[in-house]
Amino acid sequence: MDRGGFTMGRSGRSVPLVQGKAICKSFNSDIRRIEVLNELDFILEQGETVAITGPSGIGKSTLLHILGTLDRPDRGTLLFKNEDVFAFDPERLAAFRNESIGFVFQFHHLLAEFSALENAMMPLLINGRKKDEAEERAKGLLVKVGLQHRLTHRVNQLSGGEQQRVALARALVLSPALLLADEPTGNLDKKNSDHIHELLHELNRELGMTLVVVTHSSELAGYMARRVTLQEGRLVEEGDGIE
Repeated sequence: MDRGGFTMGRSGRSVPLVQGKAICKSFNSDIRRIEVLNELDFILEQGETVAITGPSGIGKSTLLHILGTLDRPDRGTLLFKNEDVFAFDPERLAAFRNESIGFVFQFHHLLAEFSALENAMMPLLINGRKKDEAEERAKGLLVKVGLQHRLTHRVNQLSGGEQQRVALARALVLSPALLLADEPTGNLDKKNSDHIHELLHELNRELGMTLVVVTHSSELAGYMARRVTLQEGRLVEEGDGIE
């Protein structure tokens, strides 16, 4: 492709879920300007799974934050179902982000004063859903991630693995089309990491969401159908994972 672009999707659908066109992002250091993303093109199809791997500092999280509309590119266009999301006004962009994109980070960012159930309900309540509806939906997802006996426990009563599963339920509670995970198992031991890896894979299959994961974990990357890295600000495919 021109400009070293990369097509993540395989289906050839006319309107992909997400499309980036000529995405550029740079940062100033003390001595020079660093080009992190350089005329980057990509397509994400509905339901596919992609791992972005590689050493620290190459721009993996930067790309994820732009995909999630948490950061803006210096230049370029990000389309979601053919709509230019960075053309939205701030209120519409925030509503789009809340409804269409789920986030799971290395640090779970749960609210310590609330229970597992209350944390998982929060996006629904912010979205204006009724409390009974929010509670039912959040309970269902917490059961799905194996926390049926921990619903009323506060965050500080949960293990690290349990906290990350609450964060995963919270990210999925609005049934987002796109789930973005940035080092979701970076702070977990192997047992809990494996559990999160399996959950992400199962939930993708069951819910049909598109999943993009930034990770240093070869095990987690292996669960994704595709693995890519960034070289000189452009995406390069590393090889296929499991289907």
